[in-house]
Amino acid sequence: MKIYVDADACPVKKEIERVATRNKIDVLFVSNGGLRPILHPFIQNIFVSAEADAADKWIVDNGHINDLVITADIILADNCIKKGMLVLKPNGEELNQANIGNSLSLRDFSSDLRAANPFYQGSGKTFSKQDKIHFLDSLEKIIRINNQKVRQT
Repeated sequence: MKIYVDADACPVKKEIERVATRNKIDVLFVSNGGLRPILHPFIQNIFVSAEADAADKWIVDNGHINDLVITADIILADNCIKKGMLVLKPNGEELNQANIGNSLSLRDFSSDLRAANPFYQGSGKTFSKQDKIHFLDSLEKIIRINNQKVRQT
């Protein structure tokens, strides 16, 4: 298992780094270049072009079945799930075949609301300490389950 991070706006990069170090898992931070390079044996910085969705395309093209993708981008999540990858949002919510349809519908609905009312700014929900704790719990759970699968094969 590798962890691919849609890194440009990811609020849990430090947490991913700590968990990856403890579990000796390779992590790829994929961005348009707005990140400082990290010198770390398990972290690789991938810088893609500035064109729209270049990081998303790179992740989908390079990821494999059962790799983990960390992103808040629902379209990227959908494409990764279709490829057999695991997806975790920075707030700890796991996205999969069972719930991605609802997430896509909500995304489309919110887009329609913004188009109908230019003053609508969404929920304004900020990223909280609870979100970070939930993320860490979910990440550890996914890694633990993956390690059990690897041991059984």
